[in-house]
Amino acid sequence: MHTWILNQPGQFTVVQPAHPHNPAPGEALVKVHRMGLCGTDYHAYRGEQPYFAYPRLLGHELGVEVLAIGQGVSEVRVGDRCAVRPYLACGQCDACLRGYPNACEQIKVLGVHTDGGLQLFLTLPASQLHRSGKLSFDDLALVEPLSIGAHAVNRAKIKAEDRVLILGAGPIGLAVATFAGFHQPQQLVVADVQAQRLRLLSQLSFPQTPQPLPLAQHPLEEILSSFGGKNPTVIFDATGHPQSMEQCFSYAAHGGTIVYVGLCRQTLSFSDPLFHQKELSLLASRNSQPADFDQIIHLMENGHLHTKAWITHRYPLSQLPQAFETIFSSAGDICLKAMIATDA
Repeated sequence: MHTWILNQPGQFTVVQPAHPHNPAPGEALVKVHRMGLCGTDYHAYRGEQPYFAYPRLLGHELGVEVLAIGQGVSEVRVGDRCAVRPYLACGQCDACLRGYPNACEQIKVLGVHTDGGLQLFLTLPASQLHRSGKLSFDDLALVEPLSIGAHAVNRAKIKAEDRVLILGAGPIGLAVATFAGFHQPQQLVVADVQAQRLRLLSQLSFPQTPQPLPLAQHPLEEILSSFGGKNPTVIFDATGHPQSMEQCFSYAAHGGTIVYVGLCRQTLSFSDPLFHQKELSLLASRNSQPADFDQIIHLMENGHLHTKAWITHRYPLSQLPQAFETIFSSAGDICLKAMIATDA
């Protein structure tokens, strides 16, 4: 069975996947059954993704089956269904030793810095696998993108009295909205300039239903109006749009917190007097932690987190190039999550 390698922006080429080899001590050999497509893949396809080099086998949102384990592996057993934590940390740098493997100084993310799940058979450190005896491969492939939202929310330390604004109603913004809702803030608003994206809010299940806010010509006034004339105390920017990210400083309440979840390639600027006047806290959120994966699997297994409606598009592996073209050309058909079945 062939697969696809992204040779350069906009160009996939057919390749034969590498033959699987026996896992070394501490490793597991897995078969990839599902691969979710995300903004990282789309940006790589367009040539807009930082930290990326071509050619590359994409794929970091994975639902896999364990085929073999190496000596000393106790985390998983043959036959286990697992989510994959795709952030390969060195374990030796200052960040890793201080408990931040998600920000490892030598990190290699599957499908970005190193070849990802389109290898079909993948050998990984067994510690990167999070098993479940209940969840489907679809569910397991959704754990990683949901974990980005969970980690961002954990960074923000939302309180019940907070007024929370999420900018961007894409998959990451909606994941943030999901986990922010578990904290039951005073108000939870999701804003986007594309009103059709906000319709997704009525199709998904949230612990606290977010209020949709379409942004138009005067975003500051529209945001203040949605919060009853007050500024939001916690803002998550999931747009990756430089102008949106910079405007967060004007939107935020005094003593507020801004979390950048989206990523852009430009250098950002802000008013230092405004930053100090409001005594703002500015946080970045990168990847996620092992505990985030365990939390999400627990919530899904116990029926507290429902994901069926997240998958809006499905394609077999043979149609991967067409999937990218279809998603980009579907002006009125919003894609929340496209799922690739590698075993179809």
